[in-house]
Amino acid sequence: MDTQPKVNQETVVLVGVKKKSANEEDFIYSMEELESLTKTAGGLAVATVSQSLEHPHSATYIGKGKVEELQLMVEEKDADLVIFNDELSSSQLRNLTNQMDTPIIDRTQLILDIFAGRAQSKEGKLQVELAQLSYSLPRLRGQGHVLSRLGGGIGTRGPGETQLEIDQRHIRDRMDEIRRQLSQIVAHRDRYRERRKKNQAFQMSLVGYTNAGKSTLLNRLSDADVYIEDKLFATLDPTTKKLKLPSGIEVLMTDTVGFIQQLPTTLIAAFRSTLEEVKEADLIIHVVDASNPDFINHESTVTKLLEDLEAHQIPMLTVYNKRDQIKDDFFANSQGASVLISAHEDQDLDKLKMKIESVMEEQFLPYIVYLESDEGKWLHRLQKETIQLERSFEESTERYMVRGYAPPKSAIYHELKKRQEE
Repeated sequence: MDTQPKVNQETVVLVGVKKKSANEEDFIYSMEELESLTKTAGGLAVATVSQSLEHPHSATYIGKGKVEELQLMVEEKDADLVIFNDELSSSQLRNLTNQMDTPIIDRTQLILDIFAGRAQSKEGKLQVELAQLSYSLPRLRGQGHVLSRLGGGIGTRGPGETQLEIDQRHIRDRMDEIRRQLSQIVAHRDRYRERRKKNQAFQMSLVGYTNAGKSTLLNRLSDADVYIEDKLFATLDPTTKKLKLPSGIEVLMTDTVGFIQQLPTTLIAAFRSTLEEVKEADLIIHVVDASNPDFINHESTVTKLLEDLEAHQIPMLTVYNKRDQIKDDFFANSQGASVLISAHEDQDLDKLKMKIESVMEEQFLPYIVYLESDEGKWLHRLQKETIQLERSFEESTERYMVRGYAPPKSAIYHELKKRQEE
């Protein structure tokens, strides 16, 4: 743990409870993740206080003796902030705040704070504000210390002090107004989505645990200019780019917000419209950081969230990324189609594109068509809208023979069938 704070960097004590039924290794990874989240938010973890309990204490989350130990640790380290590795109830937050002079926030507030700092688009900002207000509403009485922190800091970004100090009625009014604005944005996206569907483009969604390398992959595959940083939640706003696969077929690929264990429910609710993009996909590309020792947990977290979104029936390709950073032997956890790559290796990207095409072929239906030499428009469409396996020109008949696979719901497949029937 690097314990040398930079100028203006908040020093933080982390607090976690390991439930006796939980796995020790999982708890360690969870605390390490909390440290990464703290770093992403601009803080520096200088100490950790943990306790093993059957269940967290209903009044103060940790036991009375641990609260005293925490107070001593905060004084010893001269810490600016305490962050709990769980979502505290309003009474726990209030009781802890009453017993300590140092501001306290929980894992949910920390994640919401990161999202507030990362949101770029109007929609992203509104979604984060809605999530923060939903979280704050039942906890207003326990927020005193956090709100009174001069100069802001971790946990105070977003709506801000005055926004949270106003009464509950005003907060509800603001939430209604945000929902109204978001519904207009969602309606606009639905129209855009319908237009994409009419254009028959095959749609892929990139999903994965935060920092798995989704944006890097989208950048490398499409030469897109997507914000990339080796921090958690670098991408909040969905980005859709066009991508050409080896056979020439053009597909659309959408990057989505990264998932995380214990993703705040307020955040899932607020970002639901953005995550709906995933449900519209023809293929889900699940990116996993294969170099992370906790990758199996990360993978199952994403799978569970896809089930919650009712997107688990969509065909999926698991892409195990960061092959270049793996230290030991690697064994894929996925039962379905998967590929091991490094997003920074050109030959691995070629391998991935081939794999995507082979997974698409399994969903598509085969076709064979004969075209006259002047039907250039058809040749062009088959190149862009289908996976073309073979194309040859027969001198004797002056016709092209094209063989490949086409998406069964597409307009081009129905037109091909019609041609064959004529």
